[in-house]
Amino acid sequence: MGEKVVAGAFDLSDRQRYRRKLHLCLEGLGRLLAEQRFDRPRNLMGMEIELNLAGADGLPRMMNAEVLERIASRDFQTELGMFNLEVNIVPHRLDGRVFDQLAEELRTGLGYAHRKAGEVDAGIMMIGILPTLDHRDLVSANLSDGDRYALLNDQMVAARGEDFALDIEGVERLVCTSTSITPEAACTSVQLHLQVTPARFADVWNAAQAVAAVQIALGANSPFLFGRELWRESRPPLFQQATDTRPPELQNQGVRPRTWFGERWISSAYELFEENLRYFPPLLPICDEEDPLRVLDEGGVPALQELVLHNGTVYRWNRPVYGLADGVPHLRVENRVLPAGPTVTDVMANAALYYGLVRALAEESRPVWTRLPFAAAAENFETACRRGIDAELIWPRPGRSGGLTRMPAVKLVRDELLPLAAAGLDAWNIEPADRDHYLGIIEERCKRRVNGASWQADTYHRGLDAGLARDAALGATTRRYAELMHSGEPVHSWPVGFPDSP
Repeated sequence: MGEKVVAGAFDLSDRQRYRRKLHLCLEGLGRLLAEQRFDRPRNLMGMEIELNLAGADGLPRMMNAEVLERIASRDFQTELGMFNLEVNIVPHRLDGRVFDQLAEELRTGLGYAHRKAGEVDAGIMMIGILPTLDHRDLVSANLSDGDRYALLNDQMVAARGEDFALDIEGVERLVCTSTSITPEAACTSVQLHLQVTPARFADVWNAAQAVAAVQIALGANSPFLFGRELWRESRPPLFQQATDTRPPELQNQGVRPRTWFGERWISSAYELFEENLRYFPPLLPICDEEDPLRVLDEGGVPALQELVLHNGTVYRWNRPVYGLADGVPHLRVENRVLPAGPTVTDVMANAALYYGLVRALAEESRPVWTRLPFAAAAENFETACRRGIDAELIWPRPGRSGGLTRMPAVKLVRDELLPLAAAGLDAWNIEPADRDHYLGIIEERCKRRVNGASWQADTYHRGLDAGLARDAALGATTRRYAELMHSGEPVHSWPVGFPDSP
C-alpha cells in the first residue's frame, strides 16, 4: 500500500461516499474488461523484497529513515516498521538471462545499501522474520514515520476495538497481545509480479494458488518469533493475526479475515476485486476527484484509485493488481507467498520455480485446479507453513485414473514439478543456462532437505546443545546467518552450527 495518504478523521459521509466510489470503480473495471482496453501481452515481471535492518550484534535497528537518507535511491523505500526497508526492482521482460540479470542488479543494490547502512552501525538482512526481534520492539512507537502507517494502524485498531491477539502453536507456543498492528512488520517477504492479460488472469492466479504450498515448503525461512520456535514459515499465521480486525465474536461467525488464502478457484480477475468489496469494509475511505465512468465515457482510462487503495488493504497471498503504465491499464498477479532470503541466489531460484510453474500449469489441457479441490490447496498451504521442507502435500495422481494422493513435497517437486517448471521457463524463452542453474538449486534443496528455516532451526539447536541460553543461541544464529547470507552461497550448502564450535 504505497499510496500517499493524509492522516485525519473520517465521518459517516466519508465512508458512504467512499463506498459509492468503490462501486463506481468496480463498474469501471467491468467496462474496461468488456471493452478489452487492457495492455497486450508483454511478458513483464517485477519484484519487491522487504528487508530488515540489524546491527553487528544481530539485534534490530530502528533507523530506516537514517539509512534511506544515506542510500538516496528511489529503488529503496520505507516499510511498516522502523527496522524495515523495501527494495523495488523495475519491471523486466521475462526471457533470456533475466534471472542472472536480476541477481546482478540485486547484489549491486543490496551491497550498496548494506555499506550505507554500515555508516550508522546497521546492516541489511534478508530473512522472513528476524529471530532476535522482541515483543517490545514491535510497538506503535516503532512504526515508520509517515501518515499512511499511522492512519492504517489507527483504522485497523478502531475496526477491531480491542488488542490484537497472537496465538501461534508450533514447536513451541506463543501467546501475547498487541495494541497496534506493528507485529505485522516482523514479516518480510519477496513479492513476485507477473503482468497478464485478462483472458489469462484466472488461469495464472489459480496456478499460483495451487503451487503456493510448494513455494512455502521449499522456501520457508521464518521459524522464530519473539524467542519462540513456531511454524517453519510463521509469517502467514502472524500476518493474519496481526491484521485481524475481527473481534472474537465475528471470528466465531466465520467472517473472513483480511489476510486469507481464499476459498475457491476463479474464472476472471473481476471476481477477486468484487469479493474484496463484498466481504471487506473499507479501512481508508479517501476519495479523489475522478469520476471513473465519466472518464470512460470521454474515451479515457480511469486510475480507479479507491479500488486500488481498498485492494491494498486486503492481504491475499496471491493478490490481483490493477495498474496504469503510460496511460494503458494492465492486470498483474502479485505473489506474496515467499519470505525474504536467504541469499540473492535463493531468491532467484524461488522466482524461477514460480514463474516456470505458473506458465506450465496455466497452459495444461487438464489444469491442476480442475482435479484438486480448493480446500485441499488451502490445507496444503497451512501444512507447508507448519512443516516446511518436511511437508506432505495433497496432489492429483498422474494419469487418467484421477484421484488424489499425499506425498512428500520434495518428492512431488523432484518427480513432477521440476520438469514442469523447466518446460514453463522454456516457454518464456529463458536461456537454458539460467533455467538449469536456478532449478538445480531447487533440486539440491530437495535432495538435502534443507531450506532457510531448517538451517536456522538446526543451527539454533546446535547452540542450545553447546550450552547457550535461548537468547544467546538466537543471537548467534542470526549473526551466523548474516555472515553466510552476505557470502552469497545458496542455503542448501551452508554448514550447520558455528565455525568456532566443536
